[in-house]
Amino acid sequence: MPDTVLDVQNLSAGYGGIRVLHDISLKVKKGRVVAVLGTNGAGKTSLLRALSGLIAAEQGIIRLMQREITNIPAHKLPAAGMVHVPEGRHIFGTMTIRENLELGAFTVADARTRHERIDKVFEIFPILAERQGQDAHYLSGGQQQMLAIGRGLMAAPTLLLLDEPSMGLAPIMVKEIMVIIDRLRESGITILLVEQNSRVALRHADYGYLLELGRIVREGCAAELARDDSIVRTYLGEV
Repeated sequence: MPDTVLDVQNLSAGYGGIRVLHDISLKVKKGRVVAVLGTNGAGKTSLLRALSGLIAAEQGIIRLMQREITNIPAHKLPAAGMVHVPEGRHIFGTMTIRENLELGAFTVADARTRHERIDKVFEIFPILAERQGQDAHYLSGGQQQMLAIGRGLMAAPTLLLLDEPSMGLAPIMVKEIMVIIDRLRESGITILLVEQNSRVALRHADYGYLLELGRIVREGCAAELARDDSIVRTYLGEV
């Protein structure tokens, strides 16, 4: 496997002719958690949507595992190794937990492989195993986030795009989700993490990019960014 899992060069994209991402270049190395930080409106979610084919790239190149995937349709990217867990979870509340997970393996024809992947997800999230026959809308917010991540893992991704996994969660559940992200990295999954909670993101990431008005304005090792006074003032709410 190449050292660089995701290589983005000069990516620009937008909506209805209005450009919101400007010349974005970034790299995600194998086995790392890379955080994209920024305030509301910085373009973080739009970046993940462009990477996962939900909005078209107007210019630039996106490579996954050295293969160009620029503007490949979104539904084909899981089979290529990229899975996007969107902001807001988007689980199917009237379907059971197990049925939600099975949807995550829609590209997998072999039933045995699907069962093995569900078992692996249940090892990571025991609460989902305990409640697998229940409709998903009965889960708490944190448990729904676990289900959304678990559904993404069903495609056995090389790269997992996580959009605001801590949004709306109680602090204790945020800690649990971030511990899970640490465990996923340890298992060999590479993660691009979009997170408004910059303090939490930098604590768990290896590398970070700062996004302002659709442009990358700073990058560096997560620990170094967390020690930078200007970043602390702007993104961590301290003086």
